[in-house]
Amino acid sequence: MRIAICTDAWHPQVNGVVRTLAATVERLVARGHEVELVTPSQFLTMPLPGYSEIRLAMLPRFGTRRTLSDFAPDVVHIATEGPIGWSARSWCKANGVPFTSAFHTRFPEYAAVRTGLKPERFWPVMRRFHGASRAVLVSTPTLAHELASHGLNHTRLWTRGIDREVFHPHHDPLPELADLPRPIMLNVGRVAIEKNIEAFLHADVPGTKVIVGDGPALTRLKDRFPDAVFLGARHGVELARAYASADVFVFPSKTDTFGLVVIEALACGVPVAAYPVPGPLDIIGFGGRGPDNDLPMTIGALEDDLALAIAKALRCDRVGAAVQGARHNWDRATDQFLDAVREAVQSEARLEIA
Repeated sequence: MRIAICTDAWHPQVNGVVRTLAATVERLVARGHEVELVTPSQFLTMPLPGYSEIRLAMLPRFGTRRTLSDFAPDVVHIATEGPIGWSARSWCKANGVPFTSAFHTRFPEYAAVRTGLKPERFWPVMRRFHGASRAVLVSTPTLAHELASHGLNHTRLWTRGIDREVFHPHHDPLPELADLPRPIMLNVGRVAIEKNIEAFLHADVPGTKVIVGDGPALTRLKDRFPDAVFLGARHGVELARAYASADVFVFPSKTDTFGLVVIEALACGVPVAAYPVPGPLDIIGFGGRGPDNDLPMTIGALEDDLALAIAKALRCDRVGAAVQGARHNWDRATDQFLDAVREAVQSEARLEIA
């Protein structure tokens, strides 16, 4: 199958969207599919205001149309609602090519945090963008239910995975963390306002708080919280060693659609403390025994009081966390992606016959 993937998020950005797409593309190519990418690297770009490490393509419409026309895809997957995403959507509609889309980012909530407006103001744009796609790929059933409440009922599940060769509990600790006062509480991710990291840093708990990542809020948080340890960005084995060095992984975000770092932490044997919101609910579950409440042990704790969640998570089972984290598989996620795009192609064929 000839699959075009159009995304406003790509290397050198480091986030869950890029990592998900990169893992999927690698497996699609390995299975013999032809994949064409349309990314910001093909255009002149400008930094997103207030977020300089994210660069948006400038006037990508004609370049996107040219790339897609030359490749002649059977189906297009549009990963983001940015300039490239809108350009690809327009080309697909004009040329009768089926496309799927993905809801990687809770854009209405992100926009609300940054503008002070209510999320409801941004949902009409989301309905327009995703309404014409053959399927909106979502990472969790909870997110599918949320989108249905906003009028987007044509969702398909596309889960996430981990690299089991990298993320496992059998790593030596990072030297930088070896002598810190315990417990070590770790957060990994983009250091930005929408990640709600300040809630973690304000939590009144004993031990050492460690932040791994980079982002626009890094300098401000370093100044405000001098007792926290900021390690900057880490990748691959170094990141896995950071996970394995921690006693608990703290995920304070209330706007993520999933939280790839949550399953990476679990796979490294680290219980998770988070709020009871979509993402953590679909991984940890209300009672800390998985989304179906069927695990024989607790792997984390979800509480409206983050300090309480941390205290509970510190008593959870590290072996059970590692087993549950290792269940998340990129090959299974790629199967789900292929099922969705194949169905899109088949539905287009049925329309043509009719």
